[in-house]
Amino acid sequence: MYEIWLALNIVWETVLTVWPAVLQGALVWLALMVLALRRRGVDWRGGFKLALGAAVAVGIAGVLWLPGATRSSLGEMAYWVDWANLLAIAAGFGAVALAFAWPLAALTRRPRH
Repeated sequence: MYEIWLALNIVWETVLTVWPAVLQGALVWLALMVLALRRRGVDWRGGFKLALGAAVAVGIAGVLWLPGATRSSLGEMAYWVDWANLLAIAAGFGAVALAFAWPLAALTRRPRH
């Protein structure tokens, strides 16, 4: 249980150091959502399928990229918490990719009539 709280504390402290970028990203996402919601005939369902593919690709890339980015490797991950953290962070990257790609993909698809 200690490891989980430690991981959450690390995430919180990391966000505190980059909060202006997180705020800017949230504002860009909000602007995309408002733009997509105001446009008529946006194909949300078709856009979700495309965005989900992008999110899965980003998540897989995150699993492969993150250990090297932290000067580690997949071979050094022996503890279940290491794997849980890696998968959670990669899933977070995928979720952020989905959040941005969905309104963009929905906006770029041909409007339904």
